[in-house]
Amino acid sequence: MRQHISPESIEGFWNKLFPGQIAERLHVAEALDGGGFELEGHSLIAVGVGHTDTDNTTCLHIPSIDLVVAGDAVYNGVHLYLGETDATGRRDWIAALDKIAALRPAAVIAGHKAPGTDDEPRIIAKTRKYIEDFDLLCSETSNAGELYSRMLDLHSNRLNPGSLWTAAKAAKPA
Repeated sequence: MRQHISPESIEGFWNKLFPGQIAERLHVAEALDGGGFELEGHSLIAVGVGHTDTDNTTCLHIPSIDLVVAGDAVYNGVHLYLGETDATGRRDWIAALDKIAALRPAAVIAGHKAPGTDDEPRIIAKTRKYIEDFDLLCSETSNAGELYSRMLDLHSNRLNPGSLWTAAKAAKPA
């Protein structure tokens, strides 16, 4: 978090992506003692899942209501940000999805979600399928444009194709 809110990161990256939308005063979260906390009688447990769209991703598990707030590990109706992954990172992401699925949630809140989509646990499998499709098409395509086009054919209803373009360029540099 500290790295992402450094003045260099804010000016060189975030303000370019979201002009006029970044707050002037930013805060860094404090680490939890014991890996969780209580809210209105419910235990909320932070679960480290490893690499997903970035390093050291966590999700929040609320066992009493069978809920997982998946953060950046699960996407719902949005192209995944694979720009910081390679084949190993994508395998790590699938392992993270396995950890979330093992919690057997009844509902999963995706960190990146298209408006109007539901929170059914099947979105874990849909995130996995997207990664598997990307890996397969990486091996079958020769350049970023072809990878991008073929992924769009498979996942045309997802939002934010710019994220897919970033991933295709990272996987297939010119």
